[in-house]
Amino acid sequence: MMKRLFDFISALFGLMVLLPVIVVVAIMIHCKLGSPVFFRQIRPGKDGKPFRMVKFRTMRDAVDAQGNTLPDSERMTPFGQFLRSSSLDELPGLWNVLKGEMSLVGPRPLLMEYLPLYSKEQYRRHDVRPGVTGWAQVNGRNAISWEDKFKLDVWYVDHCSFWLDLKILFLTVKKVLVRDGINGKGEVTMSKFTGSND
Repeated sequence: MMKRLFDFISALFGLMVLLPVIVVVAIMIHCKLGSPVFFRQIRPGKDGKPFRMVKFRTMRDAVDAQGNTLPDSERMTPFGQFLRSSSLDELPGLWNVLKGEMSLVGPRPLLMEYLPLYSKEQYRRHDVRPGVTGWAQVNGRNAISWEDKFKLDVWYVDHCSFWLDLKILFLTVKKVLVRDGINGKGEVTMSKFTGSND
């Protein structure tokens, strides 16, 4: 209950204070990338329940001659990379926090298609609400393997507390300032999860 209250108040305050920044970023995305400004996608929430996550769009809508979407590396622009490295693309996620679909801190919401690929232990990451940031994000983000990331997620589930959340939020600000661990090795973002090695 304390976590949810903290999330709600913080998200409401954040949306009000950061509204000018959100508006400016939205206008810049519209000018540089076109419409839509927001990226919306169904992601698994607590207990795997689907919800519609919202972020700022960071990639171009580019396809090949056959109409297939081009790889991330060909759709990503310097402006989109800046939005990701600064975590500005995550600001609309405060709306998901306000609605109770996400928390400020928790395992990141991944793709619905990953749900059947998790081991039983890895699936425990869905025992709590997904977060805008999390323990895995401040301990490597996209620069660590999927297995290590899921171990960190499950560790958070087992040890989550108000004080740990505050620590993660503080470390998140520090990570954003130094822009550490944004990309997977040799990737623009993070390679797809194809299943557990366990």
